[in-house]
Amino acid sequence: MGKAPKKRSLADKVRKTKTNPAIKNNPFEVKINRKKFDVLGRKTKHDVGLPGVSRSKAINKRKETLLKEYKQKNKASKFVDRRLGEYDAKMAPEDKILQRFALERQRIHEKKDMYNLNEEEELTHYGQSLAEMEKFNDVVNSDDESEEKGLLSAELTASHFGGGGGGGLLRKKTSGEQQQEDGNQRAKSRQELIEELIQKSKQEKRERQVQKEEAQELTEKLDQEWKSIQSLMVKKTAKTELADKPEEKPKLDEYDMMVRELGFEMKAQPSEKMKTPEELAREEKEKLQKLEADRLRRMMGEEEDTKAQSQTRMSADDLNDGFILDKHDKKTLAYQDGKWNIEEEEEEAAEDEEGESGEEQESDEEEEEEEASSEEEEEEEDGQSDLESEQESEDEEKNQEDDGKPKKTLSKEEMKAQQQAAKAELPYTFAAPESYEDLKDLLCGHTPENQRLIVARTQKCNHPSLAVGNKLKLQKLFGFLLEYIGELALRTPPELTAVDKLVPELYALCQMFPDAAAAAVQRVLADAAHSVEELIELKGHAPFPTLDTLIYLKLTALLFPTSDFRHPVTTPALLYISLTLTKCPVRSFQDVTTGLLLCCLTVEYVSFSKRFLPELVNFLTGTLHLAVRDKTSLGYTVAPPFRPSGKCSDLLVLSDPESCRSWKKKPLPLSATRCLELKDDLDRDHHRLTCLSACLDLVKRCCLLYKDLPSFTHIFQPVRSLLSKHLSIQTLPEALQELHREITDAIGSAPTAHRRLVFDKKKPIPLKLLTPKIVEVLDYGKKRGCTREEREKERLKHKYKKEFKGALREIRKDSRFLAREKLNEVMNRDAERKRKVKELFGSLATQEGEWKALKKKKRK
Repeated sequence: MGKAPKKRSLADKVRKTKTNPAIKNNPFEVKINRKKFDVLGRKTKHDVGLPGVSRSKAINKRKETLLKEYKQKNKASKFVDRRLGEYDAKMAPEDKILQRFALERQRIHEKKDMYNLNEEEELTHYGQSLAEMEKFNDVVNSDDESEEKGLLSAELTASHFGGGGGGGLLRKKTSGEQQQEDGNQRAKSRQELIEELIQKSKQEKRERQVQKEEAQELTEKLDQEWKSIQSLMVKKTAKTELADKPEEKPKLDEYDMMVRELGFEMKAQPSEKMKTPEELAREEKEKLQKLEADRLRRMMGEEEDTKAQSQTRMSADDLNDGFILDKHDKKTLAYQDGKWNIEEEEEEAAEDEEGESGEEQESDEEEEEEEASSEEEEEEEDGQSDLESEQESEDEEKNQEDDGKPKKTLSKEEMKAQQQAAKAELPYTFAAPESYEDLKDLLCGHTPENQRLIVARTQKCNHPSLAVGNKLKLQKLFGFLLEYIGELALRTPPELTAVDKLVPELYALCQMFPDAAAAAVQRVLADAAHSVEELIELKGHAPFPTLDTLIYLKLTALLFPTSDFRHPVTTPALLYISLTLTKCPVRSFQDVTTGLLLCCLTVEYVSFSKRFLPELVNFLTGTLHLAVRDKTSLGYTVAPPFRPSGKCSDLLVLSDPESCRSWKKKPLPLSATRCLELKDDLDRDHHRLTCLSACLDLVKRCCLLYKDLPSFTHIFQPVRSLLSKHLSIQTLPEALQELHREITDAIGSAPTAHRRLVFDKKKPIPLKLLTPKIVEVLDYGKKRGCTREEREKERLKHKYKKEFKGALREIRKDSRFLAREKLNEVMNRDAERKRKVKELFGSLATQEGEWKALKKKKRK
């Protein structure tokens, strides 16, 4: 057999149409596809392309296929018989008719036809037509209802619901029954039937009630007979047997014992709720304002008005339950010295009652008069609010104890004494100072403790949460306090006690406004550093800082953290100290004292961070050098600001070695930085020993700080040689000798051997070696793979990807083609509509012209 010819589609016919040779020869219609490289022996098919021809072929193809499908969309040209079972050959004609009829009946009884009752259908109830049943609209009264619901007799059921074969009393009788009943007796009317039905229902109710009473009487009789029999069945034990048996008390388990112990424990009292800082500040301000008002009243000599009491106003909704429990009435048991302390509590309560009874008798008469007057006023002023009455009742409860006691009138002398005491008393409220002069005037003439109270009360009365501008006022107050502390330090003598009292308030302000405090302290330190640098540029040296600067440096350590690696306040302060220890020469006892105080501050600064400062060790070494007598052969180097020998190099050398016996150890006073009252050589030697003691103590503290440094022995080698060779221990007091030994032991016990600095031994990391991957190429230009299955898989993947891209491209082109066709349809419809509108307008214009011409003709 020959092979059947393949059916060609319309798209294939469009594709196979031949191209016009004129188009092929036109260079503007030809597109040459360039090759990357030429391969000998390979036949090429697509060296030259015709994009215009391909595009026109594709458009023609879509017109023949896609456009026809689009135009035939939603158009049906066939009639389909959709009757049930029409195309089912297995169904019999009778079954088809029955199913079609059932489907039709179901369609009729849908929701829309629910109340559409046809005349052919007849509604029945229990097989009886509802149209033949008579209406029964009488409602049974509640008195006729039976107690036992749901129990209806057969006659009632039949009369109410009818139906069935028997029918009911009110059922419409048939013609046969009516003739039979006429023969026996006359027919009863509807009213007679209803009365007969009511009588029967009442009779049945009465019978049920009688049965219920008989059953209740029988139950009571049985109960009485059972009680008489029950006494015979119980076995009684003799009293002698009960007396012989001992009573066994139940043993308490661990749970009951624990419950009883917990009952004797102290009850926890509820605590007040935590308040916010704003609430606390508001309460503090109100408290101070109240105290200030009380002080002003006492200063003016006014007595507290205790006679005039606020009138209580009772509202209509008051339940008279605003009582207060003065004490806890619940008695708690306590065990003390082997006895319960109930009697002591009772005695104390009796004493309290006796004391209160006298006060109550005295105040009864006054209360009666007040109640009589208050009742009259209540009738007149019932419109007052409930809140006012509650507040006034609370005030009365607070003043209740004071009202019962008789008040004594003060004499003139006592009043004057009270006024003087109130005037001398410190005010409780203060306004924030606007300038430094206002602060000075506010604190002038007060003791250090009162100055602290003034600053604290000013801070509480001007808390930032109370008003908007208080924050700026308190920030200014911090700067004013810093300036005032500097002024106190420069007074003669310096008022260091007042400075000490003001430091806590300064710390509170710093915690409240850290940024403003840091800026204020930075300005003070910057001014001091600039002054020192200017003097060094002019003279080459500068004097040691004054006492106010020392106090500022101490405050910096108290207000800000000193252990930070870099801090905006403490780091500049530490640099300023290093500058003064290096550039300020030592020429007097005041310079030595100031330098040692700076060293104390430096040790305090670096106590946590253990930061090494060479200026500190250098100054301490130089201070010890001032106590050396023989400076000819030194085993150490003396660095500035000290000199190996000269005018001021023997400041701490003792003039009399015997003065060591009368010397007592004491701290260096801060006032020694300004003025020293040294009357004779003994006082000078004592001051020299005090400075030397402070220096050795600082050296000891530095040894403890820097003992973990690898270069510890090298750093303190000059100190060790100075103490062991040049500063004789025999010429020092016992306290200094002990410090001398501790320092030398600490330096000598440090390890002196060090290992050489070498690189750590590590295994060398080899260089990365990238070995090339050699792939044997057998088939050029084809998908490669190790096995046949992998090659086939790669080929199918490549084909799928290629077909997928082609399908997407064709779908996009089809969508653009359909969009163009839809747009053309819309434009054609619009053009047709415009043409018809023009025709209509033209015909209307012609008609209008004819009508006007006819009208003119009629006028003529």
